[in-house]
Amino acid sequence: MIRFSIITCTYNAAKEVGRTLDSVLAQTYHHVEHLVIDGASKDATMQLVRDYQKESEEADNDHELVVVSEPDSGLYDAMNKGIGLATGDYLVFLNAGDVFPSADTLELVAGAVGDGEALPGVLYGDTDIVDDTGRFLRHRRLQPPAEGLSWRSFRHGMLVCHQAFYARADLAKRNLYDLSYRYSADVDWCIRVMKDAEGESTKPQEPSLAPAPLSTKYVGMVVVNYLDGGLTTKNHRRSLRERFRVMRHHYGLPVTLWMHFTFLFRALLKK
Repeated sequence: MIRFSIITCTYNAAKEVGRTLDSVLAQTYHHVEHLVIDGASKDATMQLVRDYQKESEEADNDHELVVVSEPDSGLYDAMNKGIGLATGDYLVFLNAGDVFPSADTLELVAGAVGDGEALPGVLYGDTDIVDDTGRFLRHRRLQPPAEGLSWRSFRHGMLVCHQAFYARADLAKRNLYDLSYRYSADVDWCIRVMKDAEGESTKPQEPSLAPAPLSTKYVGMVVVNYLDGGLTTKNHRRSLRERFRVMRHHYGLPVTLWMHFTFLFRALLKK
């Protein structure tokens, strides 16, 4: 059976984290490891996590909970800690305020992998945007293709929401987040994970470590309700500058300039 490592990174997230913890606790799928990586919060976050620990111990769901609370160097550093601790087959990030759409979401994601099928390098799905009460706002504007997703697909933008991207743990552990990026390390990470899965080198002059090219698989449903207004939204301009750096690194300057020209042209057409 596929085992999922759900990684929740928190810092002073008492207003948002409760619904995320409840969402994981409600999952009917049994093979779940939940890692809560807290950056030494100063509010009531850890009290909520301790309450969640008690509920998780009392629940008959076989979920395993790992909690770490210590200072870190920011969100992506905390994510790297989570990757290092994860023991599942796949890992996915579900940060404070984000929730699974239903109690059987993980069952359905696991069921997308057929019996006897080699584990794809990446499982991915769709995303809905919600407000801080959990009310549906809209479907995510960028949507992933039903087939053919590759690292080259991301030159068109972040087609898969970070929280809808299930990476095989062995790939994730070989490709930690680049802490030189403050707002767009998730874009770079997804590209590098898919490069590795496809047998492409993620580092100049170094061969890929992947034993053979691995597929990516669309699960055909919404897999996360994403809280509107995350880190990149609050730092939109800086995030865009970093994304340009990420794209230039992976796709080259000419392709990056051309894609940004088409983004601007489409935006002007919509006005």
